[in-house]
Amino acid sequence: MIVYLLRRVGQSLVALAAMAILVFVGVFAIGNPVDILINPEASQFEIAATTARLGLDKPLWEQFVVFVGHLFHGDLGTSFVYGRPAMDIILQRLPATMELALTALLLSVFIGVPLGVYAGLKPDSIGGRSVMAGSILGFSLPNFWQGMLLILIFAVLLGWLPAGGRGETVELLGIRVSFLTWDGLQHMVLPALNLALFKMSLVIRLTRSNTREVCLQEYIKFARAKGLSSSRIILVHILKNIMIPVVTILGLELGSMIAFAIVTETVFAWPGMGKLLIDSINLLDRPVIVAYLMLTVVIIVTINFVVDLLYSALDPRIRLSQVKS
Repeated sequence: MIVYLLRRVGQSLVALAAMAILVFVGVFAIGNPVDILINPEASQFEIAATTARLGLDKPLWEQFVVFVGHLFHGDLGTSFVYGRPAMDIILQRLPATMELALTALLLSVFIGVPLGVYAGLKPDSIGGRSVMAGSILGFSLPNFWQGMLLILIFAVLLGWLPAGGRGETVELLGIRVSFLTWDGLQHMVLPALNLALFKMSLVIRLTRSNTREVCLQEYIKFARAKGLSSSRIILVHILKNIMIPVVTILGLELGSMIAFAIVTETVFAWPGMGKLLIDSINLLDRPVIVAYLMLTVVIIVTINFVVDLLYSALDPRIRLSQVKS
């Protein structure tokens, strides 16, 4: 187990190092922030002074060495626009994104699993076919288009829910949250549903296929032969066996929901990390862009690391095969 753990830690560190190089080169090699940040009528002396103050007068390799040196001290740079540590600005927006992603994850589970089980138990019924057709729409329609459609229907035509913003927030353990206020909940419904639609479709299709497979197993036939009620067979024997792959997939997808909520946050003007990234790209605020990308890489690598450890704990064959390889 120790060998497997060391191997996985080494792989994670290599992945982080590779991503740090790619992110830095990709972001710092494009555009010149000074052209956006400084007055167009500024003199050459002022432009040169600003460039030197931001450290952009150094070669790219030297900027990367300085970046890595600061990285080991937990410093991902200072925002060109806000004049504050980039990580502080991102962490200030993190609770809003986490709140949205976790709500979307819960919607995916509590709506997707029952619909998937129903479609698996009644695959030839009109309801089952309708559920599968709806899941195809969830996969195929662009996320931003789904968001605009939700705004058009529920905010513009019906007027039931607000079209954007986070609404009223309250402080919980030093963090501003919106799910504890009625106004905040109303503002959260549409963006959370928009973010959940793709994952919900994934859960529906995964649950349906697993339900179909489990229903053909001998222990299900035996349970039916014993005269157990349908509800007991579904809740005890089917759900218990189909939830393991569903939970595994959702655990991995949570990282992507946090990292790639950009479109939803932009469409609904949700003040999370994704909207901050779009604003930073428009202003070429390089430290914030790099800090955001590095944070998402760390989140995804950490989640994959934890899932791999859980797999190895549950199935010793996995870690044995890794050690041999």
